Amino acid sequence: MTKFLLSLHVLAAIIAVGPVTVAASMFPPSARKALAEPDSERAVSAVRLLHRICRVYGGVGIAVPVLGFATALSMGVLKDAWLIVSMLLTALAAMVLLALVLPRQEEILEGLGGTAVGTGTVTGPAAGTGTVTGPAAGTGTVTGPAATARLAMFTGVFNLLWATVTVLMIVRPGSTTGA
Repeated sequence: MTKFLLSLHVLAAIIAVGPVTVAASMFPPSARKALAEPDSERAVSAVRLLHRICRVYGGVGIAVPVLGFATALSMGVLKDAWLIVSMLLTALAAMVLLALVLPRQEEILEGLGGTAVGTGTVTGPAAGTGTVTGPAAGTGTVTGPAATARLAMFTGVFNLLWATVTVLMIVRPGSTTGA
């Protein structure tokens, strides 16, 4: 049963987390291109697709820790330090995705689509300062090169957390399971 659970856990990680990390990494440069070419429906569609991949596969990604917990339980390693650190980093990665990456992608998409949020949208030159959106336009979020740079940073943190978890799962420092 352990081998079956471990196989499902690894497959879920590849199938769910892989697309999120790639799509999230592609989003900021694609958003910059769409901001520079606001009349390009193709550029805007690409950004929408990347966000949808992040959102959908992020939701499917809940299977990874669930299967990982079941696998750890069947292996009897729930109290191992490497696993506890991995679980904490996984939770942190999920929080980064949910609190920092996806909301900023949505803000950028709203700026690209011209959708008003709250009290209104103020649009600047497409290639210049970008678009200001938010619940109170005066304190809104700037959608432009600075916003895509911040998003790229948060995406990098998300990807680094997952890379660290992956290494911990392979190396398992201090493990007594003979890895």
